[in-house]
Amino acid sequence: MAEKKAASPGVRMLIDYGPLAVFFAVNSLAHGPVLARVFAATIAFMIAMTGAIALSWWKTRHVSPMLWITAAFVLLFGGLTLYFHDQTFIQIKPTIIYAMFATVLGYGLIADKPLLQTLLEQAYPGLSAKGWRLLTINWTIFFAVAAVANEAVRHVVSWDQWVLFKTWIMIPVTLVFAMLNIPMLLKHGLQLETPEEAPIPPQE
Repeated sequence: MAEKKAASPGVRMLIDYGPLAVFFAVNSLAHGPVLARVFAATIAFMIAMTGAIALSWWKTRHVSPMLWITAAFVLLFGGLTLYFHDQTFIQIKPTIIYAMFATVLGYGLIADKPLLQTLLEQAYPGLSAKGWRLLTINWTIFFAVAAVANEAVRHVVSWDQWVLFKTWIMIPVTLVFAMLNIPMLLKHGLQLETPEEAPIPPQE
């Protein structure tokens, strides 16, 4: 069995945010009517997500459960977008993923099961049980709010504005939210040489 390796911060950024950056770039550079750009960006997104999985395996000999889940949804809803010629599918994908994560993590809290710890595969060494619970509560709330926000935004803005929202609002918000959790993580036993590089859920 291949031994897991730690990914550098740069590689992790490529894996987590590269596909969404490709999606934004292709949508911005493509020409033609909206549906043609939707198609081009969606296809590029699907290819880039597959590439992220390959890069993760190449550099770390491992693919995280959250990356597998995100990639599966990208390929499924990307395929539906292409098949039905309807951008709604790729736009509701984040809502469904966010809501699913919120539901799964919320269930873990109620059932007292460390599901976030399972998904992140103990990526926070030394974090106490209380720390994992607090982190789970925080991400559950974040995902629930993100699901509502995506649904609200996609109904009131254009396609290009929604792409901007996904790329230039949700990514920074996610990064800031992750950073705001670091003091709590350190207080509850996190043991990383560079805690600011603590992993965060990938952007879908």
